[in-house]
Amino acid sequence: MSEAPLHRDTVLVVDDQPESLRLLTDTLETSGITVLVATSGQGALDLITHIVPDLVLMDAVMPGMDGFEATAKIKANPISRHVPVIFMTGLTESEHVIEGFEVGGVDYVRKPVNVHELLARVRVHMDHARAVQASTIGLDATGRMMLATDLSAQFLWCTPLAERAIGRIDAGWSRESGQLPDVVRLTIERLLQRRDSPGTALRIDFRQDTGDFALELVLIAHYRENEVLIRLNQYDPVGDAARLQVRHGLTEREAEVLLWISYGKSNADISDVLEISPRTVQKHLERIYEKLGVETRAAAAAIAIRSAE
Repeated sequence: MSEAPLHRDTVLVVDDQPESLRLLTDTLETSGITVLVATSGQGALDLITHIVPDLVLMDAVMPGMDGFEATAKIKANPISRHVPVIFMTGLTESEHVIEGFEVGGVDYVRKPVNVHELLARVRVHMDHARAVQASTIGLDATGRMMLATDLSAQFLWCTPLAERAIGRIDAGWSRESGQLPDVVRLTIERLLQRRDSPGTALRIDFRQDTGDFALELVLIAHYRENEVLIRLNQYDPVGDAARLQVRHGLTEREAEVLLWISYGKSNADISDVLEISPRTVQKHLERIYEKLGVETRAAAAAIAIRSAE
């Protein structure tokens, strides 16, 4: 006996025309896709607060809140901004295509709809969205602090560890806030001025009761037309070393060495920071491997990074 799928693809169709809704619903359901229906832009927004679909098919022109305004609100909502929106527009409405892309649509189909073309586009964009989400989950699982913004430094997404690091700057901030704290956003704006130079980094320095704290923002890639990937490096030597020492039964010096390894520093760098010889750094590293039960520098660093969670 075959097992039922864990997740069935879900598409929200937004259209105020009953005939169009019937055709689209029949086409999608025949292909094994679960269909949700809304007859207005506001109805779509209300539905998404309860169920987030895998994709939205959005009629461009509707009375009241039209498809453009509804899409802009979908993209402004942290819980649904990742959902691809395909616009449906009449053959004579070319100007709607441009407006649809401007508010965050990923594609469009012409009315009357060619059902074979529609299904092909739906499948492509759902697969792409799933791939993006899988990449983000993978980054989460490896303990990476990653952040993405658009070219105007507007927040798109971040991993949980990045959320926690930014929350140290602004205690009330979370991914659901939608906007980055001003100091982070302004720093990213400066960083984006150098987006043609991957690896460029800027630091935000703070002084806290527990010691100095710094958040380094490193430009990784301008990897889509309007999306930039940024890595965060968090520097809190006193607090982080103390946590590593307690969690893993390390000496104070071993904890410091492991910490700077997790910061991506070489033995020579650590030697300079801790004012000990590179040979001594290596001896501490060998004892760290033994205590952590690992064999490589990368594995030790991964444990240190996960300890920050």
